[in-house]
Amino acid sequence: MRLAVGLVHYPIRDRAGNVVATNVTNLDIHDIARACRVYGVERYYIIHPMPEQLAFVSGVLEHWRIGQGAKYNPMRRTSLTMVHTAESVEAAVRDWGGSPELIATHARTVEGVRSDTFKSLSERLRLESEGQVLLLFGTGFGLTEEFMKGCDGILEPIRGASKDDYRHLSVRSAVSICLDRLLGSW
Repeated sequence: MRLAVGLVHYPIRDRAGNVVATNVTNLDIHDIARACRVYGVERYYIIHPMPEQLAFVSGVLEHWRIGQGAKYNPMRRTSLTMVHTAESVEAAVRDWGGSPELIATHARTVEGVRSDTFKSLSERLRLESEGQVLLLFGTGFGLTEEFMKGCDGILEPIRGASKDDYRHLSVRSAVSICLDRLLGSW
């Protein structure tokens, strides 16, 4: 089964619970691309509705793909080859083609949305030769419940070992952990 990752910047909840569009960060562009490259993800979409934010991403990508950065660090250039931008999840789906299953991620379970365990999704990704999955990660304080209820499923939350059940990872860390649990060779 084919896998793409989408980093969604809208609709996102902020710390007060408001629906916002978050800013793209340079670290998210690079670090998530590198994790996707390590685990063989087909595409990594940075999804943002604002043209200015997508232009920022395009400038970063141009520097590392064909500018001075390409000469300075060819390994980074290689990891950024699968990065694409889209103004919405729907636009990412159109760009990738097909009819991918939309699987959201969140630090908590969401009532009314089918839940996939890491094990079940990992098995499907490895064993099913047909189909596509677009694994969606939110920024800020996560994707809105309304958005997630429109997805085909939600991946079980990452549970750490803290005694107080702390679950506020950076999205870069969450992507790396999820990809390792889903596609890692362990």
